[in-house]
Amino acid sequence: MKSIALGQFYPSESVLHRLDPRIKVILTILYIVCSFLCKNIVSFALLLLSALVLILLGRIPLKVVLRGLRPVLIILIFTAFLNIFWTKGEHLLFGWKFIQIYTEGLYAAVFIIIRITALIIGTSMLLTYTTTPIALTDAIEDLLLPLKKLHVPVHEFAMMMTIALRFIPTLVEETDKIMTAQKARGADFSTGSLIDRTKALIPILIPLFVSAFNRAGDLATAMECRCYHGGEGRTRMTVRHVRFADFIPLVLLLLLGAALIVFNIVGIGYTM
Repeated sequence: MKSIALGQFYPSESVLHRLDPRIKVILTILYIVCSFLCKNIVSFALLLLSALVLILLGRIPLKVVLRGLRPVLIILIFTAFLNIFWTKGEHLLFGWKFIQIYTEGLYAAVFIIIRITALIIGTSMLLTYTTTPIALTDAIEDLLLPLKKLHVPVHEFAMMMTIALRFIPTLVEETDKIMTAQKARGADFSTGSLIDRTKALIPILIPLFVSAFNRAGDLATAMECRCYHGGEGRTRMTVRHVRFADFIPLVLLLLLGAALIVFNIVGIGYTM
């Protein structure tokens, strides 16, 4: 559970760390759009290459990135399994009774694995690994600033999202401690039927919810003691300015999206 990358900042001196956080939020949205534009072998290969480039630019150790993929390994295997056995096509590779495996199913399984992996690596490298929670709050608030004219509580919304991201690693660590304590008392979470293992989670969920509410109360008290009253009249210690160099990755990602569209139109290799 400690491998969950969401909300964990990795301090380093890299190009991605120095990027303006507002640009990184926009880059993340564009990268997600680009991942869903892929439809053939060349476009998916280009998407995978872009994920590797982000790892190099972020100067994050590869083992740290791969460790962040471990929690979704079951999802990757399950989705690949579904695509292999449930995707029909024209080229039958293997057939036995009701089991039929098509070439199109294998392609679909590989494509979905690349897409999910690239999504996790891209969003982690552009946001959580290279952006502090405070910088992320400022970025979200600045990007949503036009909604303030519609009386939308932009600052409160940004603060809520940042606190949620910040406390994910804390809750994961708390869950690990509770599970270790329950195992020391003889609890078993790995054997038995699905119903038995679900029931075994109850002694974990109850203290976890109690701990989460206690932390929320302590945080609210600490914010009130520091005279926090929302975003009205607040100033910032660091005023961020967008540099010309910050727009270079934005242009490159737009070119990547345009290239993916071109490859989809040309249809090089197998196309979904």
